[in-house]
Amino acid sequence: MNVPDCDIKDPALADTGSKRIEWARREMPVLRSLTERFAGQQPLAGIRLSACLHITTETANLARTLKAAGAEVMLCASNPLSTQDDVAAALVKHYGIPVFALRGEATKTYYRHINAALDHNPVITIDDGADLVSEIHKSRRELIPDMLGGTEETTTGVIRLRAMAAEGALRFPLIAVNDAMTKHLFDNRYGTGQSTLDGIIRATNILLAGKSFTVVGYGWCGRGIAMRAKGHGANVVVTEVEPLRALEAAMDGFRVMSLTEAAKISDFIITASGDKHVVDQRHMEVMKDGCVLANSGHFNVEINIPALEAMSVDKQRPRESVEEYRLKDGRRLYLLAEGRLVNLAAAEGHPSGVMDMSFANQVLCAIHLAGRETRLDNCVHDVPQEIDQEVARLKLAAMGITIDILTDEQARYLSSWQEGT
Repeated sequence: MNVPDCDIKDPALADTGSKRIEWARREMPVLRSLTERFAGQQPLAGIRLSACLHITTETANLARTLKAAGAEVMLCASNPLSTQDDVAAALVKHYGIPVFALRGEATKTYYRHINAALDHNPVITIDDGADLVSEIHKSRRELIPDMLGGTEETTTGVIRLRAMAAEGALRFPLIAVNDAMTKHLFDNRYGTGQSTLDGIIRATNILLAGKSFTVVGYGWCGRGIAMRAKGHGANVVVTEVEPLRALEAAMDGFRVMSLTEAAKISDFIITASGDKHVVDQRHMEVMKDGCVLANSGHFNVEINIPALEAMSVDKQRPRESVEEYRLKDGRRLYLLAEGRLVNLAAAEGHPSGVMDMSFANQVLCAIHLAGRETRLDNCVHDVPQEIDQEVARLKLAAMGITIDILTDEQARYLSSWQEGT
């Protein structure tokens, strides 16, 4: 096999990466079934596809399915600390998929890699945070006329894309895979919940039972984190700016208060809001000694790290993925994974079983974009309901679960209005 152009850490890691990719594939039956179906049909034949994603074992299996469907796939990393170097090596050496990703890469290298992926002249993009789409609109506008569209995996990315669309700046259509029911109900909730707690525990090895554990933001990711922290015996506090979500958190049995109040009592503060500086200097000024800060949002802006640096007189690294900041008054605050998404920077990210559904949506939405006779409008589109339903059916079948179907009488009743009391 010819080794494609790439930028990876060490090709010698490829065999280890391949074993882990195959291990993840065991828990991804929906992607396996789509690979078998589309290998013969080749619905993406001739389609150049660039993806800016976390380079993990799960992403590797997405890339394999896209390639089996005929796509010419190129990958770059969507976060400097989420790349698994052995997986990147395996994709290049064993699966013939170009990868531009290095764990710990500097910001300059990160954007060089994004542009390398765009040098592929893609007609479809798959994004995890909207950096590919943003870079196309900022500095690679020559690509826009040929674009069929793209898909977005994250809440943060969808927020960015909707802002672009609202300003009239979006120049090709995007599908919000993040908002698919088979994505956010499972990936965001169960995947983020488990993987975030995994990252915190790996980084700190601190017992969560009995600790005050604050979750900032009660979207689907925050719900999952709060649920799993409660399962570990933590005393969970939720902070919110949206009244309906705050009310839901209270009804779910969590304490709800302002972050200023929560900061005074918290042993852990975890952000999952998708917004900037939600943990700010005013909160750090009242935090208790030893408070652990972590972020589970996509970008490392949720915790005001520059303010934390300015408040500190000393900084040490007591454990891998842990930075100790000693403040002027002697208090110590601990930041995990440099404020980057802790589930991938300090652990391995979501379990493959839940990414199976999210990535099945990505494959089917890419095929949806490629198979259209006319391009969609330049806005953010929902995942077609039939795709969402198909992913759910395939997952149920893989789990050996059968469900009921409506009788003709029941179907008629649901579609009529005449019959009442």
